[in-house]
Amino acid sequence: PPAGSATYETIRLRAIVDFIPHASMNTVHHMLLFGCRTPVSTAGYCSQGTCKDEASIMYAWARNAPPTKLPKDVGFRVGKNSGMAYFVLQIHYGDVSSFRGKQPFIAGMYLLISMDTVILPGKRVTNSDVACDYTSYPIYPFAFRTHTHSLGKVVSGYRIRNGKWSLIGRQSPQLPQAFYPANREVNVQYGDTIAARCVFTGEGRSSKTYIGGTSADEMCNFYIMYYMESKHAIPFMNCMEPGSKELFRSIPAEANVPITVPQMNSKMHMEHTADETPLLNTCDEDKVLDQDYHLEQVSSWPQSSLQLGQVSGLALDSNSNLVIFHRGDHRWGMDSFNNQARYLQRSLGPIQQSTILAVDPSNGRILKASGRNMFYLPHGITTDKDNNYWVTDVALHQVLKVDSDGRDRILLALGEAFTPGSDINHFCKPTDVAVDTETGDIFVSDGYCNARILKFSADGKYLSQWGAGSSDRRRQTPFQIPHSLVFLPDRKEVCVADRENGRIQCFIAETGQFVKEIKKDEFGGKLFAITYNGLIFAVNGESLYHSAPLRGFVINYSTNRILDTFIPNKKEFKMPHDIVLSVDGSVFVGDAGSNSVFKFTAEKFHRSVKKAGIEIQELFGKPALVQEKQIVGQKDHPLVEMEERKSRPMLNKEKGVLPAIITTLLLIPLLLVVFLGVFMCWRKNSISQALTRFSLCSGKTVGSLNLGKFFASNKGYSRQGFDQLSTEGSDQERNVEDSSDSDNEEYSALPPPHSSS
Repeated sequence: PPAGSATYETIRLRAIVDFIPHASMNTVHHMLLFGCRTPVSTAGYCSQGTCKDEASIMYAWARNAPPTKLPKDVGFRVGKNSGMAYFVLQIHYGDVSSFRGKQPFIAGMYLLISMDTVILPGKRVTNSDVACDYTSYPIYPFAFRTHTHSLGKVVSGYRIRNGKWSLIGRQSPQLPQAFYPANREVNVQYGDTIAARCVFTGEGRSSKTYIGGTSADEMCNFYIMYYMESKHAIPFMNCMEPGSKELFRSIPAEANVPITVPQMNSKMHMEHTADETPLLNTCDEDKVLDQDYHLEQVSSWPQSSLQLGQVSGLALDSNSNLVIFHRGDHRWGMDSFNNQARYLQRSLGPIQQSTILAVDPSNGRILKASGRNMFYLPHGITTDKDNNYWVTDVALHQVLKVDSDGRDRILLALGEAFTPGSDINHFCKPTDVAVDTETGDIFVSDGYCNARILKFSADGKYLSQWGAGSSDRRRQTPFQIPHSLVFLPDRKEVCVADRENGRIQCFIAETGQFVKEIKKDEFGGKLFAITYNGLIFAVNGESLYHSAPLRGFVINYSTNRILDTFIPNKKEFKMPHDIVLSVDGSVFVGDAGSNSVFKFTAEKFHRSVKKAGIEIQELFGKPALVQEKQIVGQKDHPLVEMEERKSRPMLNKEKGVLPAIITTLLLIPLLLVVFLGVFMCWRKNSISQALTRFSLCSGKTVGSLNLGKFFASNKGYSRQGFDQLSTEGSDQERNVEDSSDSDNEEYSALPPPHSSS
């Protein structure tokens, strides 16, 4: 198409490879998905019957059944020539009461778009500003998206009220341009101003760059997805005014700070930088999860007894060793505390055993023991970049920083020993600590009595605190025992296992602003602990009101999908209390009920695959890890790295036969080609000695044997090497003469203007 034009295509489905039901048995009795050539009706939503011709059932669901995963490389053929040109979804409702009320809120989109910016060549920073007064009914932003082309460094959106700038969202447009969660504390009312700034650089350009619709141009868009009361609903609003220079003199400094983003490629699904937020490619996250992999217990671990008490906490130190925090001969029972949360068993003295054990994650051998005569009722533990232990003790009501050199020195104490409280100098049964891997700031979940998260600097200075968040503005449920914390380095977030509410809540680490909630029926009402390495790993607990089994979960952060569940093979979980991942992708669960630690690794299922009439038995053990995780002290779990493993042979140190066979098979074609070349040289030389100087082997004659040309002619490769790969929808620059302007719809396909000023 000519430059500056927008193109649209009809999507043609080839196959259906997955089914994900979004329904509840409280409303829907069952659903049936049919495929047919001609449906009974295409005019309305409700009809008598499904298909005029033969109806083929593709999927059935009822009674809160989990999603169905099709085997790898398996799909239902659909499309015009398959006999399934239409889908018909039959739904039988059990309870229609939920449809009787009117939808109270309606979603809409507010687009701020710059039109007149000129980016000068070589100029390091150019700002593009947009601002409009808001003159309609209140809106509540819940998501935002940024968009520029390759010169954009950061885009920020704000609400301005009484001269105060409140951030709606800020992101690098070079990251996956999804809708990210907006600051839920910000609403927009009549009389407010909505503003946005895009920061560009002209470095590397030799001519001026204008706002336009081609890949050689630039764009500055800030999208706000909002909801508002249905009776006032406006589906789309936009702002194109540049705003006054006087207004933007007071824009927060963060809007001018570029977000550094490393170059991403097909093998890099997760990164983190020292500067900013999520580099997780949410579009591809599910694709790299191989459904054939499942966490299984390593029943032979540990190889010898560790002689543990109640295991309350697990961590990983900077030497990649597993750290176990346990209670020795002390136990938390009904008589441990009075109604004022004061510890009643001080007369027992501190635990005399070594409560902190550093063990080899491969075999469970104890490498180092510490923590003697220091603690009364240990709970949570984590480590910092200097390999210090940060621990909580619910009897002491304290958070302690302890050295790991075996000398049992307390380097820093927060809270007053044996004194519960709820101010900034006291805790009440604090449960866990998370450490910011960059700044060293610490976050404390407090705890069994209080319902809050506190933030301190690395040297113990109080910084801030916050309570629970909620995705529903009309109802914010307080924490009920924030029990476990994890810091997400790639997202700059802190996530909390809110135990009695059976949910995970995540917050921006810098501000404490609520980001998202993950709550699943499968948790059974209680969630004890979480950890993270690009995916969330969690364990639940027993509940008086639910009958869900005790197990571990692997959860996709972006989609909230449960990707895997796991349990011990021999004995069951009794009280899985904490969870952590080792550098080789193994998962460890500390169980306070059975005084033990379980180890799980990713194993591949045994399955029989028939190819070309030959049955092949596939049985793979634990896959080799191929890429070191950039988050401090961890590597990507095998589930996250399946995409990379698919592109290379699996290594097996115990069996060297397979690599040898593969190498031999690869050498045979090369040897045949070399032999063919030598034979042709000999034949030519024997026919005519006059061609000696220009023989085929010299590669200088028209008929020379050129392996590059050989493979090009036989394999369809380009003579000039790899052809340029096109990436549909990419915002990166392409060759001008080959530009398809895939982003043009963001500019030229703008809906009719709706006044918002």
